[in-house]
Amino acid sequence: MTEVSFYTFADDKLAVARQLTAKAFARGMHVMLYAPDNALAQTLDTLLWTTPAQSFLPHCRDTHPLASQTPVLIGENVDAIKQADVMINLHHERPPTFSRFDRLLEIVGVADDDVEQGRQRYRFYRERGYALSTVDLRKTR
Repeated sequence: MTEVSFYTFADDKLAVARQLTAKAFARGMHVMLYAPDNALAQTLDTLLWTTPAQSFLPHCRDTHPLASQTPVLIGENVDAIKQADVMINLHHERPPTFSRFDRLLEIVGVADDDVEQGRQRYRFYRERGYALSTVDLRKTR
């Protein structure tokens, strides 16, 4: 069953997503950055190309011809990823196919609406018996 981890009080959700992606990639895992919104996916793609300046995470959009050979994908087509290790949710709703992954990482920001949406997703997973953990990012600053 998928393990679900919540990263709460994220000042910059995309920076947290990048850090979590880098950590998973360094461990040899494949990562799906779930971003069904095209503008968000493009912003994330640019971020992974430019931050940090002397590092690179091999990635592409899930629609790219090399998606099945790339360890980090951005988008919503989970069929494009070769190995379903980690999904990072960057959407306000739960991803419909998250249970195909070994781990689901939920990033919750500081805005009231984001916190409430995160609570709703947390309740959904808890009610269905998923193993849950929480990392309060205020304690890591």
